[in-house]
Amino acid sequence: MYFVDVILPLALPKPFTYRINEEEAHFLQSGMRVAVPFGKAKVYAALVQSIHQNEPSYETKDIEYILDEAPIVTLEQLRFWEWIAQFYMCSLGEVLKSALPSVFLLESETLIEIAQKNMETALFTDDEWQVYEALHYKTILKGSEVSKIIPKKKTLKVIKSLVEKGAARVSEKIFEKYVPKLIKYLRLSPEYETETGLQEALSLLGKSTKKKQLLMAYFDYKNRQKTPLKADTLLELSKVSTATLKAVIEKGIFQEYYLQKDRISFSNSNPHSKNTLSLAQQEALHHIQAQFETKKTVLFQGITASGKTEIYIELIDQYLQQGKQVLYLLPEIGLSIHLINRLKQYFGNNLSVYHSKYSTNERVEVWNNVLHNSSKAQLIVGVRSAIHLPFRELGLVIVDEEHDSSYRQFDPAPRLQARDSAVMLASLFKAKTLLGSATPSLESMHNVKTEKYGFVFLNKRYANFQPPLIEIIDIKDKHHRKRMNGHFSDILIQEINQTLEEGRQVLLFQNKRGYAPIVQCMHCGTVPQCPHCDVSLTFHQASQQLRCHYCGYTIPMPKNCVACGSVDLKTKGFGTEQISDELATLFPNAHTDRMDQDTTNGKYGYERILSKFEQQETQILVGTQMISKGLDFENVGLVGVMNADASIHQPDYRAYERSFQLLLQISGRAGRSAKQGKVLIQTYNPQHLVLQQVIHSDFKGMYQYQMEERQSFLYPPFVQMIKINFKHPNFNRVNEGAEWFANALREQLQNQEGVVVLGPEFPLISRIRNEYMKEILVKISPKQTPSAKVKQLIKRTEVSFLSIGNFRPIKVSYLVQ
Repeated sequence: MYFVDVILPLALPKPFTYRINEEEAHFLQSGMRVAVPFGKAKVYAALVQSIHQNEPSYETKDIEYILDEAPIVTLEQLRFWEWIAQFYMCSLGEVLKSALPSVFLLESETLIEIAQKNMETALFTDDEWQVYEALHYKTILKGSEVSKIIPKKKTLKVIKSLVEKGAARVSEKIFEKYVPKLIKYLRLSPEYETETGLQEALSLLGKSTKKKQLLMAYFDYKNRQKTPLKADTLLELSKVSTATLKAVIEKGIFQEYYLQKDRISFSNSNPHSKNTLSLAQQEALHHIQAQFETKKTVLFQGITASGKTEIYIELIDQYLQQGKQVLYLLPEIGLSIHLINRLKQYFGNNLSVYHSKYSTNERVEVWNNVLHNSSKAQLIVGVRSAIHLPFRELGLVIVDEEHDSSYRQFDPAPRLQARDSAVMLASLFKAKTLLGSATPSLESMHNVKTEKYGFVFLNKRYANFQPPLIEIIDIKDKHHRKRMNGHFSDILIQEINQTLEEGRQVLLFQNKRGYAPIVQCMHCGTVPQCPHCDVSLTFHQASQQLRCHYCGYTIPMPKNCVACGSVDLKTKGFGTEQISDELATLFPNAHTDRMDQDTTNGKYGYERILSKFEQQETQILVGTQMISKGLDFENVGLVGVMNADASIHQPDYRAYERSFQLLLQISGRAGRSAKQGKVLIQTYNPQHLVLQQVIHSDFKGMYQYQMEERQSFLYPPFVQMIKINFKHPNFNRVNEGAEWFANALREQLQNQEGVVVLGPEFPLISRIRNEYMKEILVKISPKQTPSAKVKQLIKRTEVSFLSIGNFRPIKVSYLVQ
């Protein structure tokens, strides 16, 4: 008798066993999918983990049928997922659900819709035709509805077949690919820029007054404005026809260009060949290669605008020539779209991008290309989900901006840290990992100090560009001297004006979206609260709504106080929307735009905003921390931080580290060309240690100070922390449950040295979406007690906890730090 252990896409503590016949046992392999019944009426696509002859203690069911002819998941992947489940304390099913594209996880509740109408009958079996016909009458069918049309056992098989034949598709939001509108700009050909050249151009135009009028309008514009000149604008100013402009272009006096396409060629380099590395870059590359001889992982710290990407490109090329696959991880793919365009020019035929913004079909295509080691998928660029791809010959993993908090996944499980998981993935393949950042995380730096990682430092900006000037503005003093206009100090207004006059662009950073985070009645002090979460509602002026940023609850902005009826309502604090409003008043002629979650929630919304900024249509861009990452625009002359204090005073042990990284990263957006940039940071506390460290780019000082603090108060990297979270709609039940768990855990861990159990305590926001939360914090000193042993004891406590009827409905989750 043969059995198969399968991983179901559910939060089950261990694999489930099913019966198979001898023929199936010889055909099946680990990593193939089978359709299995589970529960009373549901059917799931499950992944085969192992085939054996050991009969389990419970009665087994037969599998329904086999879905694949070959494995879609590799053995290395299964080993990697098992490590994730064990290390991050979740189930293998949760890892599977997070890792596989949804089209691979067909189940009886899957929705399918018609993809192509009126296909030939000959293409289908009788069962397939019945379902295909039904889709003509009802546009979307559930898997359970399909099982009423054809025998239940065949449901998933038929759905899979219809999807493969292109007759149906798994229902999802329709994804559109945003193609930026390329705007045509004009410039004078270089040979006509001198005085003699201009005379030559005029003689070429002969007696045509219209053509000369066009040329004069061009010079008139250039004398007044420093910004690029659109073809439409020149036609409007000169009042001539398109035909006249076309004739002047044909004579070679004007050149047409598109900023989007010309960005890389501004440096006079061939976009299809790699840029020549500077001496400092070459030295850094040799050091990285030398470190790879003895270390599997190397931390590469390069100051902002030092040209780290060029070094990555060189390394990628070397590994691709060896026939190895390369994984290039980014914190957020949308903000790095121009990096992808740049990589496409060097590795176009070998490059694939993997990200949730692409449709399921596109992701499945990339998955299959990686699985079959196709030439199209030798270099994979992606966000954290890309670590789950079925690599065959992985040789190098690059984690760009390795310090970024976006690499941490919170909900749903697995709550993994993609940077650390990528290091583990590389070690499974005996591959190398390069972690790159201008401001590395303290954990990575600690691994360098303990000689776990190699280290390379690049401290010269590319082409010897000067670092930006960083200046602190004391807004407490400015308020006192009445030199504030709204939230803008007189110095910031003056510098914005000057930057715009020079034809350069401005970035303004405020890490809070909406108009104002609080609306308060000045009569009784009432602040409108979200009924489902323990937070105040944020005012959004454009929609005249109060909105909860946690659950999405909205109400129209009230005219009167909900408690006392007073009309005296005032907003407190400010967000990006309010900054945009003030800019419209202070700089009415400037083109401003806003980049935050509200403006980028549409498909490819961020690309539209960045495209306009790149083409210099937008002169001032206001944004949240989105603008601190991935922006590499030569024309940014000024970066303004509206208020640096909010992030510094977050109740989090990483607040100082994150503030330093954020402020230094945002500062690095300025002066990425021969012209020096400027950074103005507004604060109420100009002498704050973090701000002083940012001014002097003192990463070493920040690192030493933070490490001393963390060692004193027992925080990572000196201990491993496990945060145990409890959620339930009933306040008393979650209270009792968390208290019971903490007491049981202390009892279990009382003989373990170097383990501290803190709590339970309510988190800062103790109720979200009508669920109350409580947390226990476990600190483990790995030198004294192995963390794996502590995790086992915590899991054992969870089993006892869930065996108590009253506590079973409480959701328990773990965050390993």
